[in-house]
Amino acid sequence: MMVPDVVASCACKGIRHCLLCEELKESLLQEEKVVHLFFYDPERKLAVRKDAEPSSFPFPGVFLWENFLSEEEETELISSMDQDVWNPSQSGRKKQDFGPKVNFKKKKVRLGSFSGLPSLSHQLVLRMQQEANLSDFKPVEQCNLDYHPQRGSAIDPHLDDSWLWGERLVTVNMLSDTTLTMSLEQGLPLLGLAEEVNVAVLLPRRSLVALYGEARHCWKHGILRKDVQQRRVCSTYRELSAEFLPGGQQAEQGARLLDVALSFKGAPV
Repeated sequence: MMVPDVVASCACKGIRHCLLCEELKESLLQEEKVVHLFFYDPERKLAVRKDAEPSSFPFPGVFLWENFLSEEEETELISSMDQDVWNPSQSGRKKQDFGPKVNFKKKKVRLGSFSGLPSLSHQLVLRMQQEANLSDFKPVEQCNLDYHPQRGSAIDPHLDDSWLWGERLVTVNMLSDTTLTMSLEQGLPLLGLAEEVNVAVLLPRRSLVALYGEARHCWKHGILRKDVQQRRVCSTYRELSAEFLPGGQQAEQGARLLDVALSFKGAPV
């Protein structure tokens, strides 16, 4: 009996799922209805809720740069990405990786076939570094992700690794607006919020968002299925942790990784 081609395009494992594998398993899972209790106000750097108490609270650690890309740059970037292979990823996404080979469980990293970030990212990184908060940002990895509503694309709330990856996570959002959902499972008891708190951060098309501090280390971040209404492509850039920078225990290896990454001669690994 031949297996349908659609099976090969799904890479979900464990609890993760997308529309493709749900249909194949004939066990449709009901979409969780997550209510965004708060909305991020980038001008005031507050999480705001209307007609309820508390009405707002400080929400540090998010930097939003609207219109980071021009329309022409977005078109060029997407055209270049679509010339490379998009590999199936979990939860209905597809991906392209530009980064070292990492085993997070064993805390091992090596170059593998990593040849650097793509050439088109060079000018983008230079532009990022013009912002004071990102002036010393040196990415060592770039991950491109392709989301599409027909695949039920999403990404579960999660915290990025902090052994290898450093303080700032930088993402460029392309092709459509979306919402980045920040979640704190233990709530905010000091504000009388005992259950999970969600803060919706609107990401306009062609914008850049950086997470750092509390938003990077305390709040999980994810993209809900319902917030992917059109094709969405993003590029996430990660820097090295202090352990791999000058003065750290693995500074020598970190220097080698950065030399390769910042050559901007890379192809997807």
